[in-house]
Formats: sequence, C-alpha cells, structure tokens
Amino acid sequence: MSTAPHIAQMDAQTQRAWEAGFAVPDPEVPCVSVGDLGILRWVRIEEGTVIAGVTPTYSGCPATLAIELAIEAAIRGAGFDHVRTQRVLSPAWTTDWITPEGREKLRAYGIAPPVDGSNAGKGALFAETIITCPRCGSDNTQRISEFGSTACKAHYQCRACAEPFDYFKCI
Repeated sequence: MSTAPHIAQMDAQTQRAWEAGFAVPDPEVPCVSVGDLGILRWVRIEEGTVIAGVTPTYSGCPATLAIELAIEAAIRGAGFDHVRTQRVLSPAWTTDWITPEGREKLRAYGIAPPVDGSNAGKGALFAETIITCPRCGSDNTQRISEFGSTACKAHYQCRACAEPFDYFKCI
C-alpha cells in the first residue's frame, strides 16, 4: 500500500486511521483508492477525534459526499469511534497527486492515466495531447469526445487496435 510522505512521522493510531482511509475505493473508478488518487490529503487525531482531510477532484464532483462518508466508515471500521472529514478545497486537487501505483492501476484497468508535462503536446502550442492506448501501448490515438464516462475523463479510440478507452484528464 502506498503511504503519505509524512507517514514515518505518524504515531501508530494515526497510521492505522490513514491506512484505513487510504484504502477506500473511488466510487467512480473502483480500481484505484482515494489514497491512490491523492484525494485523501491527511489524517490527524485531535482530542480523540480522527479528522481526515479530503480534496475532491473538482468542486462539483458528484461523488464527493460518498467518498467522505466511505472514508469515515472505513476509519470507524479500523476501531475509531469519533471520525469526521474536512473538505479541503485549497490547494485544488491536481492529477499530479495520483501516485505512480495509482497510474499503473488505471492503465491496467483500461483507463489511460493523465500524461505528465513532458508529454503534454505534439510540439506546438495548443497542440493535442499525445495519449497512449492503455491496451496496446500505441500513441496513434484520437479523441472521440471531450467527456467520457465521467466529467473527469475524455473518450478516445486507438487507431492501432481500434479499442475505445477513457483518458483521465490532466487537471
């Protein structure tokens, strides 16, 4: 399981709460956890209450409340009686927060993970992003629709293997 960069500084209780929250599957993309996506920002214990900081992928995300409730339930399931989430809107979530393991899980699930800045275009300003097919690895792909199965994904098709796939958009 991936861990927060600061996990070495956590006491055992906080680490247990973090790990429980981290493992909650994303309701829209269940192959990754909210920890893999970087939605779970931090966990701390204050006066006997576990507080989990949650940053939605975007402010209008319809799954935000479901994610917060699932994190609370998971932490309660790890043995904590008093749990709440705190929605953290600043800084805004970015696809840079997706862990390397999360990116690989997306690819294995058939969703092209967001590209990094070095692969953002074909060489010209305002050029279309090069998206690699998660099934065959070809860069010969085309965008079919700006929106895929959710607002945070675009729909593409591979010209090499002809398979359609979603691309998790960079934010």
